[in-house]
Amino acid sequence: MAVSLVSYLIRISGFWLMGRIEIGARMRRALEALPGSIFVATVLPIAARSGPPGIAAALAAATLMLTTRREILAIFGGLGAGAAMRALGF
Repeated sequence: MAVSLVSYLIRISGFWLMGRIEIGARMRRALEALPGSIFVATVLPIAARSGPPGIAAALAAATLMLTTRREILAIFGGLGAGAAMRALGF
C-alpha cells in the first residue's frame, strides 16, 4: 500500500511541477523526441535478440504507429507480423 501511494504521489507531483514550469522550444523538442528514443532504447534490442520475427514485429508496429497514430493498431499489427513470421518458420 505504501509503495503504491508513493508511486502515485511521485507521478502526480511530476504533472504538478510541469504545469508550473515554462517549456521553451528546446525542451519541447526534447519531449517530442522522447517516445522515439524510448522505443529505440528498449524495444529494438529485444527485437534484435528475437531474430526475424522480432524485427518484423517492431518494424510493423513502428510503421503502423507512424502512419495511423493509433496505438492499438500498432500493437495488433506488430503481434500479427511476429506471429506470421513464426508461422512461416522463422
